[in-house]
Amino acid sequence: MSYDREKIENLVKTPKGIFCPHFDFCKYRFVYYGFSGLLLGIALIVTLVLGVQLDIQFTGGTIATYSYTGEISEADFQAAVEEITGYDVEVTGAEDLMSGSASFTVNFPSDVAMDVEEQTALSDALQERFPDNALETSSVNAVSATMGFDFLLKCLVAVGFAAVIMVVYIALRFRKIGGWSAGVFAMLALVHDLCMVYATFAIFRMPLDDNFVAILLVILGYSVNDTIVIYDRVRENERLYGSQLTPSELVNLSINQSFTRAIHTNVTTIGSMIIVCVAAALNGVDSIVTFTLPLIVGLISGSYSTICLCGPSWVLWKEHQAKKAPRKAVKA
Repeated sequence: MSYDREKIENLVKTPKGIFCPHFDFCKYRFVYYGFSGLLLGIALIVTLVLGVQLDIQFTGGTIATYSYTGEISEADFQAAVEEITGYDVEVTGAEDLMSGSASFTVNFPSDVAMDVEEQTALSDALQERFPDNALETSSVNAVSATMGFDFLLKCLVAVGFAAVIMVVYIALRFRKIGGWSAGVFAMLALVHDLCMVYATFAIFRMPLDDNFVAILLVILGYSVNDTIVIYDRVRENERLYGSQLTPSELVNLSINQSFTRAIHTNVTTIGSMIIVCVAAALNGVDSIVTFTLPLIVGLISGSYSTICLCGPSWVLWKEHQAKKAPRKAVKA
């Protein structure tokens, strides 16, 4: 038994009015590993079969923005551009609530390089197609594939650097409970969360864009914050109870003590994101949906990995070390 409830209740006196659950999280760690592996496997299969979709910011191409007044549906505008140019394009609508102006951003394929004459011809044709909407070309930008790849590489390096700094911080702050081992398992939890964000983009066929990078950085900070809270409780409980608790009991107690706080915080945050995501989906604001949906998944994954993966994995490592110690003593 990895969590003796009677022993914990006799040892740890919970103040009145504070609810502390008594769930054995470490007992089901291999179930958690299997569940995470299944989700990551699905994402891997989708990637291998359907490939990775990259936004024009990373692949290169032409981005044109058109402002307009009145009402034009995104589908009608996309159909008009594709009919006029003969290219398959991606159209994203945006609206400035302050000024009341609206615009469409058109992403052309990476192998399309539109010169000034083609841009003018397209603008004139669209104005003829939508004569009552005062349609104008706001901007046309060409992004080279090389610049796009360099930008993606720099973004990934930034994410990796941020993750390493966080792990070093955890290793130094929690030296009394293993230091680098705590940092390594925190890193594995972070990698798990980032993979879950990627899985959301892959499964829902959303192109990787600057939203993807922003979400990764948000999840890094949010997930590591949950991990630090748990580790802080582990360190404090080890100071208070020492050898009276096994590593499994120590982690289970620490997670249970932090569980209610974590649930309240995460439900509030995730609930807010769900409301924003649903509102954006109902109003056809795809740019908000492609940001909030992966963010919701990342937030859920961050809480899950901290509670179900990080702590139990640290226990598994401590138990492995405990088994190796007698063998070394015998050999000596």
